[in-house]
Amino acid sequence: MGIHERWLDERRHEHYYKLAKKTGYRSRASFKIMQIDDRFNIFKKGNLVVDLGAFPGGWLQVVKNRIGDDGKVIGVDLKSIKPISGVETIRGDITDSSVIFELSKRLGKKVDVVLSDMAPNITGNYTVDHARSINLCTCVVDICDRILKKGGKMVMKAFMGDMFNSLKKKVEGRFQNVKVYSPDASRSTSSEVYIISKGFFDNKMVEVKPIIPSFEKRNEFAKKGDLV
Repeated sequence: MGIHERWLDERRHEHYYKLAKKTGYRSRASFKIMQIDDRFNIFKKGNLVVDLGAFPGGWLQVVKNRIGDDGKVIGVDLKSIKPISGVETIRGDITDSSVIFELSKRLGKKVDVVLSDMAPNITGNYTVDHARSINLCTCVVDICDRILKKGGKMVMKAFMGDMFNSLKKKVEGRFQNVKVYSPDASRSTSSEVYIISKGFFDNKMVEVKPIIPSFEKRNEFAKKGDLV
């Protein structure tokens, strides 16, 4: 990337950062999910939605506004999320089966949409960071097998790399329509993309395994780290 392109990227990042502060959103990532929904029509009034790795709550704010008072959204994160009117949260590790059990109890039924903007804590070693991102994404897909209704939707962040295609293939085996998208609010220099998936098969032939924490330690994972 040249100097001019880098300058434009920083200006765009600063724009969304300032806009989030001005409009009361907790993260510039709020504009990512707005742009995704505007393009792909993810949410409907009255939807039941789960946001995995929801801290600090920027996506939760947007979702609650778009699903309305008849809808329900629950956020899950290792960190405590400051209260948001009309939003439920669970503090816990999504790789812990007891946390997913608690989530299922609160939901009472399968959900319309599963969201994940999770990313690993960056080590600076891209091979490691990419592998950890894929590990998180695989966990999200496994959770969809448990809580997402037939015909449901999933929006999930992933890092591009040599393991990405195998992840995408796994998602394509579960959804009718899968697209890869990078919203304008993302940095152009970032390797992050969003996998937009619609038409969940809820295929009973998919083996549903207990969620077992991987070798990664909990503190090696971060959720929506670009705070306002």
